[in-house]
Amino acid sequence: MAVPSLTYPEAIFIGLLQGVTELFPVSSLGHSVLIPAIIGGSWARDLSMTADESPYLAFVVAVHVATAISLVIFFRNDWVRIVKGLFSSLRDRTISTPDQRLAWLLIAATIPVGIAGVLLDHALRAALGKPGPAAVFLILNGIMLATVERIKKKSAVHDEVPVIAETPGGGRVYQSAAARGGVSASHGGDVESDNRLASQSWGQAILIGAAQILALFPGISRSGATIGAGLLKGLSHEDAARFAFLLATPVILAAGVLKLPSLAGPAGHGILGPVLAGSVVAAIAAYVSLRFLTKYFETRTLNPFAIYCVVAGIAALIWTAVA
Repeated sequence: MAVPSLTYPEAIFIGLLQGVTELFPVSSLGHSVLIPAIIGGSWARDLSMTADESPYLAFVVAVHVATAISLVIFFRNDWVRIVKGLFSSLRDRTISTPDQRLAWLLIAATIPVGIAGVLLDHALRAALGKPGPAAVFLILNGIMLATVERIKKKSAVHDEVPVIAETPGGGRVYQSAAARGGVSASHGGDVESDNRLASQSWGQAILIGAAQILALFPGISRSGATIGAGLLKGLSHEDAARFAFLLATPVILAAGVLKLPSLAGPAGHGILGPVLAGSVVAAIAAYVSLRFLTKYFETRTLNPFAIYCVVAGIAALIWTAVA
């Protein structure tokens, strides 16, 4: 039996797929499981999450890190302010500015998925990293997105209901959603949007961050889950997308720190060239996707992605049943 490997065409194709689907609310992990299996042949063997001695998981982690680097570059102005806010908060032992508060909200919101990832990631990938389960979860992802939009439309939360935000001093600010505005598509850098995100309560931010746990199931989108949670908690589409992208960055980078060293061992033997090529493609695709999505969510909804996920998931499920 041939030993799984990784070719340049495979790496470049999956890098492109990862760079797009990680940020679009359609599940990069689900597509990374389904597409190679549908293509079949050496692709199904080389790009299997569950095959013995397969380098695929290490490669997927590498292209995830490349995506995170693009997130940092795109939102570089925001991250400079956030990091400065964190260090000034530690120095002054206070949380008194929006940048300080947003930094700590991101940290707090990342803790649930960090714990869940350490405890459940390997087990869920091993048990569910197959085409059948991935197709089912992709359908569920589409249903989740459509349901969120339906609830959002019915409640019209961000148009009608004021948002109660806790201030660092323990008081409350009633902020109308009409005043929240949207996300700038110019390389992050939207101070007003960051200030709105910083006005969230601790509980709301943690709940939205915890939604990322759903992405441990192949077929459920990280960005879709967090954007959906943000919408249900009253954020606009623009701010929910922005918060989702900011939240994804530390989670993906942390996973890379834990798993990338495996490329220095047997898992990375003979594939470092394809890994580099795939990572470069993933980074470029992710950056282009960010430019599109930050503009898209200024005026559009999750519904087109919901339809795509349901249709693609049903088609993949039929394929797995007859293949």
